[in-house]
Amino acid sequence: MAAPSAAPRRIVIENAAIATVDADDTEYAAGHLVVAGNKIESIGAGRAPDGLDNVVRRIDATGHLITPGLVNTHHHFYQWITRGLATDHNLFDWLVALYPTWARIDEQMVRVAAQGSLAMMARGGVTTAMDHHYVFPRGTGDLSGAIIGAAREMGVRFTLARGSMDRSEKDGGLPPDFAVETTEGALAATEETVKQHHDASFDAMTQIAVAPCSPFSVSTELLREGAALGRRLGVRMHTHGSETVEEEKFCHELFGMGPTDYFESTGFLGEDVWMAHCVHMNDSDIAAFARTRTGVAHCPSSNARLAAGIARVPDMLRAGVPVGLGVDGTASNESGELHTELRNALLINRLGHHREAALNARQALRLGTYGGAQVLGRADSIGSLEPGKLADFVLWRIDGLGHSSIADPVTAIVFGAAAPVTASFVNGRQIVEDNRLLTVDEDTIARDARTEAQRLARIAARS
Repeated sequence: MAAPSAAPRRIVIENAAIATVDADDTEYAAGHLVVAGNKIESIGAGRAPDGLDNVVRRIDATGHLITPGLVNTHHHFYQWITRGLATDHNLFDWLVALYPTWARIDEQMVRVAAQGSLAMMARGGVTTAMDHHYVFPRGTGDLSGAIIGAAREMGVRFTLARGSMDRSEKDGGLPPDFAVETTEGALAATEETVKQHHDASFDAMTQIAVAPCSPFSVSTELLREGAALGRRLGVRMHTHGSETVEEEKFCHELFGMGPTDYFESTGFLGEDVWMAHCVHMNDSDIAAFARTRTGVAHCPSSNARLAAGIARVPDMLRAGVPVGLGVDGTASNESGELHTELRNALLINRLGHHREAALNARQALRLGTYGGAQVLGRADSIGSLEPGKLADFVLWRIDGLGHSSIADPVTAIVFGAAAPVTASFVNGRQIVEDNRLLTVDEDTIARDARTEAQRLARIAARS
């Protein structure tokens, strides 16, 4: 007869305001959250149930709001060491200016840049991160392994969108010739990355997506075969889409159709696909995304930084398009923080056609949590606080100077200044305490990032 399994270690949190972001937007003015192992066991109003066994920790969360952990749906970690450059450029000019530098990255640079990007997000409430890495210069080491290792060390849940480019300058693309892969090489390397690192389990800490970079840096063959590869392997797909008017013009001139129709012609729309940006979408495009359940990673700060425009997020949501939030690479959003995107998504969308009715505070919070989980295909396990879901959550302090006079807790963290993170938990493990990371040394990461940024600048200057 098998021995009975040990009782799970429990953490009990009480006296907190709680925004569950469940289907009913259930909230508690003063409630409790009980974690058992790596899952949420119970949540509700008032104090936790009596008689719980094996309670290893109790937290009095008076003055705090508990939310699901933030979910980042689009990023380029390597850009952490090229921040503050080409600050007055539109997207295409920005890419032309920076590709020669990016093409010189190596494994050490990528590891340090990933550490910096992850650290900035994690200490600001991100519990699930994502990186779209598509620059693989020849002979520069195991870049995917370096990124995955950094995420594992940080303790965040992570999706690597293994990107690729095969359309270089000689083919009419933007990247330098030596910075792209062959079509066959990119597909083979992507498949190997999936086989080595993808975990399909409920509580997976690492997942892989197939992610050709963009219409103007990949061939139609790579896009089409990438979609086929993703579906054969049972993983999600990601790319950039409809980011600028220049991209739309490029697609019409080269393919005779707009970006959305082009993606659909290659098989790159579907409930297993999400796109970054989607700024320039007409009614037909939005309808196609809703019909196919294709997701969107909305990156408001980056879109503003590159003067790309205002995405029609309210119209997408009304049509039933899954929408999450993304930091985007920190060469186009130097802050690198997702919690500021809650506020920016709300404010920037109110500059659009719908004005004050565009988004409210709870919709913004949903974009950054459950919406992101939907986009990454993980809404069954993360994105809301419900019994049985994974214990990924954040305690935001809202009784301090920046928030104490705002009565509504959700309004406080969305409309107010970036709220301090007293604690952040991933898979039931605490990774942040009082705005400091517990798993890595922030000061070492900062020094290493400066060293690698300077080294990359010197190499690029010589080249």
